[in-house]
This record gives sequence, structure tokens and C-alpha cells, in this order.
Amino acid sequence: MKVQNILGLNARTQLFSYQYNKPKSKRIASSKLLTEKVLKKANIPTPLIYKKFIKPKDILDFDWNSLPEAFVVKPSRGLGGNGIIVIKKKSKDKTGWITTSRKKILEEDLKLHVLDILEGAFSMHNSPDAAFIQEYVPRHKAFRKYAYRGTPDIRIIVFNKVPVMAMLRLPTKDSGGRANLHQGAIGVGVDIATGITTKAIWYGNQIRYKPGTKRKLHGIKIPHWTDMLKIAVLSQEASGLGLLGVDIVLHPTKGPMVLELNYQPGTQIQLANMAGLRKRLERVEDLKVRDAEHGVKIAKALFMSDFSDRVKADEGIKTISSLEEIKIKGMKKGERKKIFAKIDTGAWRTSISKDLAKELGLLDKNNILWTKSFKSSLGKEERPVISLTFWLAGRKIVTPASVAKRMALKYPVIIGRKNLKGFLVDPHIPIEKVKEARGKK
Repeated sequence: MKVQNILGLNARTQLFSYQYNKPKSKRIASSKLLTEKVLKKANIPTPLIYKKFIKPKDILDFDWNSLPEAFVVKPSRGLGGNGIIVIKKKSKDKTGWITTSRKKILEEDLKLHVLDILEGAFSMHNSPDAAFIQEYVPRHKAFRKYAYRGTPDIRIIVFNKVPVMAMLRLPTKDSGGRANLHQGAIGVGVDIATGITTKAIWYGNQIRYKPGTKRKLHGIKIPHWTDMLKIAVLSQEASGLGLLGVDIVLHPTKGPMVLELNYQPGTQIQLANMAGLRKRLERVEDLKVRDAEHGVKIAKALFMSDFSDRVKADEGIKTISSLEEIKIKGMKKGERKKIFAKIDTGAWRTSISKDLAKELGLLDKNNILWTKSFKSSLGKEERPVISLTFWLAGRKIVTPASVAKRMALKYPVIIGRKNLKGFLVDPHIPIEKVKEARGKK
């Protein structure tokens, strides 16, 4: 990870958060209750709220026995997870409840805790706050082996309607079942393109396994990944924030739900991904993004990690020739076209001829990521950059591809070195021998 690509706290605040996050939007993100109201209006799923406490009288008037067995007590303006009590079940004697850290808590304890919240014990500058009781979201089966008691969440950083970085946060014994890194939770980087976990940090240090076990933290596939990315972008649009972190939980039956929004997301997500956030923000800053679906498509095309390539290509290095037969996915359902492509390690980005892109419907406006200026012998021209899916030597590759006029060229696709990781290119091997080595007839 290069130092110049890292986003520091000052740069986050001065260059991005201050510039792109207006006071009105910050007020929304600062209040969990206001956030829930805004998201609900936009039809974005959030956990149910059973009760809101605005003044002390609300505590006395509430029937605490009307609550379900599991629930969460939260301050509206709490910071860093402070003031949150997660109740998992009723105690055996039915006189109280059991928290995720296996502590018994009584009705009087809850009343006193809510009163502390109202008096500002967990808010910034100890200013008066509101409290609420929210639906408890149990662990999804995909995370049961990795999370300690509590419910994991997924932090997705969104900028200019594009998800730029993501992290799975796993509760541990140290964190008391909470998904907060500074309390001892594990941060696991997630490949934006695939939803597969890559690297992990615990107390700021790189780890490979869940502490005390041999369970690998990389290679976990997060369910409903594309839905999560889209919900994160929709949350940005609803809140009006330009840069934010969206915290999402995965309900076992209801799917992804937004927990809260953060207009100054922490920077440890960079360590979990071993990638600089600043470079990614600058990469999408000036793009014209139409909607959430377009933003997700851009994110998947730009931010596929090297690790995800390795996960999907366990067979190791493959040898290819300078001329390869590839299979391209068209826009029509089930459409595939086989053509010969030139493997060009001198080019960075993959490109496709305008005629072939048009034939496969790839110039549809929903498939165009952005346009870019290119200089050639003919002068300056604007070229669309599209999302291209193709198979090379049995591997599926999803990538941005430049569209160019290649009518005079022999091969309509040039594959650049950006898409050649995991391949060994030998220009002296005839294509027939490469096919034979792969078991083709």
C-alpha cells in the first residue's frame, strides 16, 4: 500500500467530508432516529424501532414486558457504539434479560440506562439525547463460525454514488459481541467486485485466522453482496451526503438492513483492505454517475482486488499465447460470442472494437461506465468505457474496456496487462499447443 494513496484523518475531514457533506446531511447522519426516518421514507430497509424515549416520563409510562425476548437499546447520538445494550433473550427466571456478553440485566437497570442516555451520558459534549429500542438482528448463518455471539456488520464507503471500499466487522470475545474495531472487533477487507473477504486486522495488526482458531478469515463469500452495494448508494442519495460510511447488517430472513450512516468514516478500513482510500476517492470524484445501479457497476469494474482473482483461480498460473480465443458475454440473456483476441502486455487497459461492442449490445447506455479522452495519431477523441465480461483460458474476467474504432485491425479485442494477472504470456508458443496443454481438442 503506497503512502500517497492513504487517506489520513485530516485529508478525510478537510478535503472530502467538509467539502462534500453539508450541515443538513451531517445532522441526519448524527442522529440514528433521524437517519431511520429518512431511510424509511426512501424505502430503504432498516431494523424495526419498538419504542422511542424523548423525555423521562416516557420511561415510566412504557410497558417493558411488552418487548420481544431479543432487542437493542441505543442512544440516538451515541458515538463508537457506546451506550448500546444488546439483549439476546429472557433470563431463565423471567425476572430480567441476558445480554450478548451473558450478563443479567433487570428492568430497573434498563430504565436507569435509558435515563443516562437522555441526560447525554453517551453523546458528544454530553448534550441531551433521545433513546430507542430497536429490533435485534441475529447472525446470518454465513457468519456463525466467525462472529462471537454478536451480529457482524458490513461498512461500505460510498463517494459520488460509487462504493469504493468495504469491510466486514466481526464481533469477538474482547469486543463483548460488538462489531466495533476500537472495542476489539475484527476488521476484514472485502473485494468490492465479488463480495469475497481478502485480508483482516485485529487491534491494527494483520491476522489470517479467527483468534484462537484455524478458521481462515479470507475467502468468506458475503451473501446478497450486490444488493448491499446498491442499498449503500441509495442511502447516500437519501441522506444527501457526498462521502459516507454505510453500516449494513444481514438479517437471516429479511436480507440487508441499514443500521446507521457515518459522515466521517474511520480510516482503518484501509488497513483491512491493504489499499489506499484516497486514490479510490480521487478515481471516481469527477465521474458522472447516473444512479445506484450505474455506481455499483463502476465499482465492480474498477475495484476488483488481486486476491479475488486468486480465490477464483486456484489452479495457479496459466500459460497463454499472444493470440487467444476468448468468449464474450453479450447483453442478451445467454448471449456468448467466441472471437480471437490479441494479448498485448504493452497496453494497460483492455479495448474492444466499436463494431463488436455494438453487435453485442454493449454500447447500451446502462453498460457505459464513463467516457474518456484519448490521444491517437488521428488526434483527440472521446471514447466510451464499458463494462466487459469475458472468459480467457477458462477464467471469468469483468473489467472496464475502452471502445475504439478498430475496423482496420485484424483482431477486434486487445487484452491489456491489467487483466493478465495470474497468466504467463509466451509469444513463442503456438495457440494450438496452448489449447492442447489445457486438454482442448
